[in-house]
Amino acid sequence: DGEAGLAGAEEPCGAEGWAQDAVPPGAAFVAAASYRGPGNNDTRSNKALPILLWWSGSLFPHFPGDTERIDCPRGSCLVTRSRRVARHRRTKALIFYGTDFRAYEAPLPRLSHQTWALFHEESPMNNYLLSHPPGIQLFNYTATFRRESDYPLTLQWLPGVGYLRGPAVPLAEKDAWRRKGYAPVLYMQSHCDVPSDRDRYVRELMKYIQVDSYGKCLHNRELPSERLRDTSTATTEDSEFMTFIARYKFHLALENAICDDYMTEKLWRPMHLGAVPVYRGSPAVRDWMPNNLSIIVIDDFDSPQELAKYLDFLDKNGEEYMKYLEYKNHGGIKNQFLLESLERREWGVNDMTLPNYLNGFECFICDRENSRIKGEQEHKKSHGKIPAPRPRIAQFKHMGCPMPTPGFGSVEDLSGGDGWKEMWLQDYWQSLDQGEALTAMIHRNESHQGRFWDYMHEIFLKRTRQH
Repeated sequence: DGEAGLAGAEEPCGAEGWAQDAVPPGAAFVAAASYRGPGNNDTRSNKALPILLWWSGSLFPHFPGDTERIDCPRGSCLVTRSRRVARHRRTKALIFYGTDFRAYEAPLPRLSHQTWALFHEESPMNNYLLSHPPGIQLFNYTATFRRESDYPLTLQWLPGVGYLRGPAVPLAEKDAWRRKGYAPVLYMQSHCDVPSDRDRYVRELMKYIQVDSYGKCLHNRELPSERLRDTSTATTEDSEFMTFIARYKFHLALENAICDDYMTEKLWRPMHLGAVPVYRGSPAVRDWMPNNLSIIVIDDFDSPQELAKYLDFLDKNGEEYMKYLEYKNHGGIKNQFLLESLERREWGVNDMTLPNYLNGFECFICDRENSRIKGEQEHKKSHGKIPAPRPRIAQFKHMGCPMPTPGFGSVEDLSGGDGWKEMWLQDYWQSLDQGEALTAMIHRNESHQGRFWDYMHEIFLKRTRQH
């Protein structure tokens, strides 16, 4: 039925021969049974519905077909991953997955009747283009981890308030674990060389306090069994693995990149287990914490040595340590903002009674596009007396992540050949040029993608002249 709405309505499209995008990391977990939406009284046939095109076809959240009808609160749409309809007059929105979005692959020319929507719940490191104004302002609607985005995904790693209330390992058992020679602090990281440069910080911290590091980065201790060493065991929250890591008093929870509201399982998992996160990531993390004393924020300390001193103090003073776990007691979650945010979100995490956030964002776009179509029709009927709907442009703060900085020390301290400096600072600034190049191409109504590198060269020369 969905395909029938597309049949016979396709117009020539230059993008038809393009290869489909590769499946991005994490795409598999969002696959859900075909989600039709909450329903409405929209009586239009499929042939009359606006079309939403998932440009990143691998994230298309329906199966088995390439096209589905969705029935959202304010109206219905056809949703497809078939790029054959990219230039069709009924195709009102293109939805891009941020990690897959590349300026040099963007569909050109950009059509005036289409909005662009961005879905990007992953790390800012996956695409720094989106952290610069020229990059994010390419989009009309956004779903990102930032609370300011149109459809915020900030708490995507927190299934619900019950997850925080899970019981902690008793302090006596943690102290017994320490007497067996295990460290007070756990570090488990196999993704090295990231923009937050976390390994540089942890390497310095290790000079002042014992840290058990099990991942590939800074590896100094073996997990007790081959099964626990399997990375899929860690990602699926295997009970044996969780029991093992829950005995540690502190978990080093350092995100791979720094940005407001970017918080992952690195933060929420230790809180679930009743270990205290030693955290570096979102500068606004405290806004989301269950109470005023539930995590230790690395940037509150002048140096790794000062942090180590404080962790050692808590390790030796059980009463002080246990204050960090009071949020697990009855009535211990005091943060109304956190509770209301969990209550208010319309999507669920591992909750079959609610849509997942991909389906939710899709309905958000469908409803906005139906409103836009209605507004345009009213404008036309009134012969201009009713103003046309104004295009919505995404704002810098919908992503707006800062330039990467070293995990320890300053950029000036780093040697000329430092790998982190060469990789991430270059990536950050080159992304700005790419955003400017694509914006210029759109303004000039370019249709030939191959000219992207000419525009990049133009920008490079302009910058060289300025300096």
